[in-house]
Amino acid sequence: MNIRLLIVDDHPLFRGAMKQALSSADEGRYGRIDVLEAGNFADLQALLLEHGDVDLVLMDLAMPGVSGFSGLLSLRAQYAAIPVMIVSATEDPETIRRALELGASGFIPKSANIETIRLAIDTVLAGDVWKPDDIDLGAQSDAQITDLIERLETLTPQQMRVLSMISQGLLNKQIAWELSVSEATVKAHVSAVLHKLGVDSRTQAVIQLSKLGTDAVPQPGTI
Repeated sequence: MNIRLLIVDDHPLFRGAMKQALSSADEGRYGRIDVLEAGNFADLQALLLEHGDVDLVLMDLAMPGVSGFSGLLSLRAQYAAIPVMIVSATEDPETIRRALELGASGFIPKSANIETIRLAIDTVLAGDVWKPDDIDLGAQSDAQITDLIERLETLTPQQMRVLSMISQGLLNKQIAWELSVSEATVKAHVSAVLHKLGVDSRTQAVIQLSKLGTDAVPQPGTI
């Protein structure tokens, strides 16, 4: 079979190195390997709209257009059928555990060699989850974090997109423009998001997200 991979990272040199390494892999396992690149979250979304047959997204946590795990949350909500692997220089067990809890199919440290990366990709394409062998994820998550993740899972894809944009500091009118909907529709989504998260304001919603590693602060706005 042929496969299409999408690398999302704001460092062109890293994207180029990854693309070269993956493109030169043993194609006998897959047939042709097509590697796409995106330097920010907006480009990622555009490529996914253009290429509906992406088999795997390899995404950094930190890039323009997202903050912390907000990109992963938004991507999993919009494209639940496409597996996402995090490729990050942040390699602590808590970050890896959180990424997997939020729906990532794997976590690859940027310090990993190319053979490890290829093994990780093989594992995920086979339908399994991959994590570094030398990382202990045995510790249990905080009960409040577990509750928050469960609440996030109740959001619809559109509500998750709205929450992600709130975390980026977008106002209702900006969100409405991005989603091509009315501002009244955005207000309804925001109200639903706040209700499902059990909070009273946009600021409190972002504070909740900060517990997952997102650190954006919203600009002033109303619901």
